[in-house]
Amino acid sequence: MTVCPRKLGQSDLGLSPLGLGVMQFAEGRGGLKGVFPTVPDKEREQIVREALAGGINWFEVAGLSGGEGGERNLAEALKKAGGDQHQVVIAASWSPFLRSAGSLAGEISAAQRDLDPFTIGLLQIPRRWSFSTLETQLNVLADLVDQGLIRGVGVKGFSAGEMRRAQALLARRGIPLASNQVPYNLLNRKIEMDGVLDTARELGAAIIASAPLASGVLTGKFHSHPEILEGIPTVRRRRLESQLESSRLVVDTLEQVAASYGSEPARVALSWLIHQGRDVFALPGASRVEHIRESQGALELELSPDDLSRLNEATRKFR
Repeated sequence: MTVCPRKLGQSDLGLSPLGLGVMQFAEGRGGLKGVFPTVPDKEREQIVREALAGGINWFEVAGLSGGEGGERNLAEALKKAGGDQHQVVIAASWSPFLRSAGSLAGEISAAQRDLDPFTIGLLQIPRRWSFSTLETQLNVLADLVDQGLIRGVGVKGFSAGEMRRAQALLARRGIPLASNQVPYNLLNRKIEMDGVLDTARELGAAIIASAPLASGVLTGKFHSHPEILEGIPTVRRRRLESQLESSRLVVDTLEQVAASYGSEPARVALSWLIHQGRDVFALPGASRVEHIRESQGALELELSPDDLSRLNEATRKFR
């Protein structure tokens, strides 16, 4: 399937409206242990193959944080699935918590070796404590852009004010802020009200919606089959259980809209997101082939204005 890419902010990166988060490829090591299950080699290859066939051209690894990113696993899956190194874009994040930016250059070099022949296009820094100032961190990222090691700089979880500061710091180096990755879905529309979405548009930066399916709640499967929760790692299971009752009306609405298109709730939820503007990208994850298949049709699903309004009304309280 051929999908027309969208420009990521003011960078030169062209991304499909949907990407694929592959934190699950890190084999449950490090900080991800107990959050995601291990994904077998063959399953990883099939997930990536399905994603590429469905028009997805970018993937986000877990992060440059001491071996948790699964970069080698992603690269192997991409090669086996016939991914084109000139077309595939990799997004990564640096984990700055109690660390200094001095380690960043070495870490990205190690990640690039693991990803070979694929390269990191977008490098993001999260909103966490670091031994280095934000200015120092962004200057290191700007150096990486100047050296041709990455193509765009993004942030994760930044407020409107923090985005403005990041943009101003990068502007000194002649580099735009490409994106801000934040939670955004039908059960979490806070960025529409707290200035983040408006500020991103003012600055010309894109929004990358993390958790676009609310960790699977918006697929409806946990409402229909709550017994599935018993097989999910503890941390994630507790979070899901707390969301089920408050999300019931939204999921019912999603299922009704999906049925009218002969589609799936997950596809409708993702389609709603990418209908919010060409500057909004969605980043679902997949630990099984069924997960990527649930998402695939969102790129082709055109929701009517009436159905978009219906979903907006059903989720108004989550703004």
